[in-house]
Amino acid sequence: MNKIGISLFLAVLMMSCNVNQKKEAELPEVDVDVSAEEGQLPTYDVNWADVNVGTTTKTMEIPKVVVVMEEEEVEVPYIDVDMPNDEDGNEKVERSIVIEAEVTDNEHELNIKEVWAANNNLYVISELKELDQTIGDKKMRVSDQLTLNARDLNVKHYIVGERPDRVFNTQHDYVNSMNDLKNKLDGDYKVIYSK
Repeated sequence: MNKIGISLFLAVLMMSCNVNQKKEAELPEVDVDVSAEEGQLPTYDVNWADVNVGTTTKTMEIPKVVVVMEEEEVEVPYIDVDMPNDEDGNEKVERSIVIEAEVTDNEHELNIKEVWAANNNLYVISELKELDQTIGDKKMRVSDQLTLNARDLNVKHYIVGERPDRVFNTQHDYVNSMNDLKNKLDGDYKVIYSK
């Protein structure tokens, strides 16, 4: 018999077969009793930089009505960081730390709430809140910023709130609550700014 004949024979054989289920499957029951004593996590004393927090006046774009941006002078937080052992020639540089989100349906408010520091990392924590005012079928961007005067540090943004369904919003990590974020970072940080 050739290959075509064998294939035809197997196809006819399979189509003539009828399968009926007689019983439902049932997984075995398992009873587990586990007991454990309470443990203890290590504690850390985080010794970080000297930080001075104030405000400075900057000209920045402020979102007005849907998608329209206007320049306006506003007070923005100013964070001046003096790192320990900063004699290695790393000069401080003033830069703006900006957070943005693109929203639809209703107006939203985005505010930088805290800045945490750990080693050479800064964690900028913002909060996104949906407001009652509708914007219809339009989209708009909301933002907040602060000014940082420090040597080059790694900056990571976290936004507390629900991630709006826009591609623009995939550049930052969103978390449900501050507790979720604290658990994620294991508490090895120092709060250097709080609003």
